[in-house]
Amino acid sequence: MGPVLAGVLQLLALIGALALAYVPLGNHMARVYSSDRHWRVEKWIYKGIGANPDTEMTWPAYLRGVLAFSAAGVLFLYLLQRLQGVLPGSLDFSSVNPAQSFNTAVSFVTNTNWQSYYGEQTMGHVVQTAGLAVQNFVSAAVGIAVAVALVRGFARSRTGELGNFWSDLVRGTVRILVPMAALAAVILVACGAIQNFSGIHEVGQFMGGSQQWNGGAVASQEAIKELGTNGGGYFNANSAHPFENPTPFTNLFEIFLILVIPFSLTRTFGVMVGSVRQGYAILATMGAIWLGFTALMMLTEFAHHGPALQAAGGAMEGKEVRFGVGGSSIFAVATTLTSTGAVDSFHSSFTGLGGGITMLSMMLGEIAPGGTGSGLYGILIMAVIAVFIAGLMVGRTPEYLGKKIGTREIKLAACYILITPALVLVFTAASMALPTPPDSMLNSGAHGFSEVLYAFTSAANNNGSAFAGLNANTDWFNTMTGLAMLLGRFLPMVFVLALAGSLAEQKPVPATAGTLRTEKPLFTGLLVGAILIITGLTYFPALALGPLAEGLAS
Repeated sequence: MGPVLAGVLQLLALIGALALAYVPLGNHMARVYSSDRHWRVEKWIYKGIGANPDTEMTWPAYLRGVLAFSAAGVLFLYLLQRLQGVLPGSLDFSSVNPAQSFNTAVSFVTNTNWQSYYGEQTMGHVVQTAGLAVQNFVSAAVGIAVAVALVRGFARSRTGELGNFWSDLVRGTVRILVPMAALAAVILVACGAIQNFSGIHEVGQFMGGSQQWNGGAVASQEAIKELGTNGGGYFNANSAHPFENPTPFTNLFEIFLILVIPFSLTRTFGVMVGSVRQGYAILATMGAIWLGFTALMMLTEFAHHGPALQAAGGAMEGKEVRFGVGGSSIFAVATTLTSTGAVDSFHSSFTGLGGGITMLSMMLGEIAPGGTGSGLYGILIMAVIAVFIAGLMVGRTPEYLGKKIGTREIKLAACYILITPALVLVFTAASMALPTPPDSMLNSGAHGFSEVLYAFTSAANNNGSAFAGLNANTDWFNTMTGLAMLLGRFLPMVFVLALAGSLAEQKPVPATAGTLRTEKPLFTGLLVGAILIITGLTYFPALALGPLAEGLAS
């Protein structure tokens, strides 16, 4: 079997698995967030944190819950790292320095999982399991909760109430993420991923020196790392490491875990607003972009320029021979079109255009299908922009799901789509203009610029993957990427929840002959076009200086 055919078959198998999970998982999540019953374990949690899960919240109250919980998570994880040297199970690792502790705490709480350290040489078992793994669950649950609040904004009328944040947080963790991650961890262990709390072992002599590895609760963290679109690896090599991703089957299974909740949330959206066809329209938009980007990536990485690439069957530099070009390309697109950031190959070693595709995937806002929750609310914001554009074309007041898109709504949507590009471009420009930050670049010229642009694109979009050439473990990059992650996560949530509150207060307007049918293919095409055009106009100059210049020169 040729490598191209193998890649296509993997893609078809992945699509089939996602299709089988779509309806049952989407319906289950809709029931979770619509139920008025509380499980016993959930009642214990509410009692422990002093929350009343039956109290409805307006958008400011919901936002305060998000910010307070996340701030507590940053503080706890920061202190856990700073105290690592005196904690049991630390594997004799010292405490993490302040700048890196801040960066890592922010990274995992914001669902970014950017790592400027070697996981197996920096974090002991306690920090990995009690700190990082816990945030993998709750940061994903926060994203889903905010998305559900926006969906309720469309579904409800003449009320400013969006549900209860604490109830949404706990239910998402207990009823969705924990059971699915437990099952996924069992499958990964059965396929060869490790799960233990062993210490450091010397595994052999290599090139005159010894090589050492430590064990860890890898499979359990790997499961939620992918399922929650987190991406932080137990080992520095991430999903290219055989302890995390042992076989081609686990590679495809991990891609499935990355995509299954974000895609299935479109079904949840359709059920909760009372029209599954609206969910299918959003799904079609996500699917079209994902398939298009995957096809482009495979085309660029399979393109045979020269005898070396022809002999290898594609651009194999930086890729695992276990997975090949096809598996690596599918993984790269999945992880950058979502907020995952996990890698099974090194994006810096992709072809110039291939590296550009990974960057553009993040620049879209990671909405195809995006992160757990963040992908859904991101594409719904773009849908609001699309119906506004359509309304301008025909001279009618735009409406979406029976709600008028007026001045307030479009201002909030515009702020949402502008904040992340502003963070990316400003931080990148500052890093290139100042004298010392460029010293962190491994390469010069267009590729070196791409390293910095990729870093801030990844941080501000809460992705977490890296171009692998940039030395980000400096005070400048630890601090600036930390700020980019914080602002890139929580400022957009402010606009999302404010928009949800504005929509929930409205009285639905009946559809007329002039109403844009947003469940039709015409709207799907309009939405895809709006996403690509807005992203292209925003980022094209920066892309032209980096990956496009490199790709056209090669």
